[in-house]
Amino acid sequence: MRQGPRDDIELVLIDFIRQKVEDSGAAGVIVGLSGGVDSALVTKLCVMAVGAERVKNVFLPSASTPEQDRKDARAFSKLLGTELVEMDISPMVDRFKASLPEMERRELCGNVMARIRMTIIYHYARKEGRLVMGTGNKSELLMGYFTKFGDGGCDLLPIGDLYKTEVWELARKLGVPPYIVDKAPSAGLWPGQTDEGEMGVRYDCLDKVLKGIEAGLPLDEISRRTGVELRTVEMIWEKHLASVHKRKMPLIPKVGMRTIGLDWRE
Repeated sequence: MRQGPRDDIELVLIDFIRQKVEDSGAAGVIVGLSGGVDSALVTKLCVMAVGAERVKNVFLPSASTPEQDRKDARAFSKLLGTELVEMDISPMVDRFKASLPEMERRELCGNVMARIRMTIIYHYARKEGRLVMGTGNKSELLMGYFTKFGDGGCDLLPIGDLYKTEVWELARKLGVPPYIVDKAPSAGLWPGQTDEGEMGVRYDCLDKVLKGIEAGLPLDEISRRTGVELRTVEMIWEKHLASVHKRKMPLIPKVGMRTIGLDWRE
């Protein structure tokens, strides 16, 4: 199965960011900073790639965002010297709730808030000629633990090929502070919500299983090699399969000579 990331992985990611920003002619990049490790690592890589003066952070709390996340986002942005914009999205969320009172908590707190945030981030990106840097990691992408056209909406995904355990490893290596790295991963969707609780598995177990899936191993063999219960391996596999649509462009029926997303690749 796949080993850990190569020793110089940060150089690869920094060069990727720098080259893509240069190729696009963008004035800089924008990163939604949540107070968590993924967005902190992406911000750190962007600063190393293009300089703090070209990195804009946006912190977009809701009523359920822990105050500690606000403090951590402010402290980290100040540490790196990036511009930080803060905007409370609670009034916008409340308008959706009032207009669509039948909306369930998961839809409102998960999908709607994520899409509001991405709308705001793209507003600044368009206004200032910046690229939107996504903060999704490979573990969450493969599990579909993101919102279509929400936190899944971005121009580039610098850490999209790093599993969560690898994100923690690289963040520590690059000096992301412990107050961020050691925090329990949470999207702050509601009080007490955690990412591992939502997915139903710890990241250390999840990543072992996903690496087995990546290697094409049978599920029972993954269970045997990792020591993860087969029912947990099967749950991860089922969630992975059920979220395939999130990782693809919308399907287009083929009627022309070359079809976008099928045999017309750019």
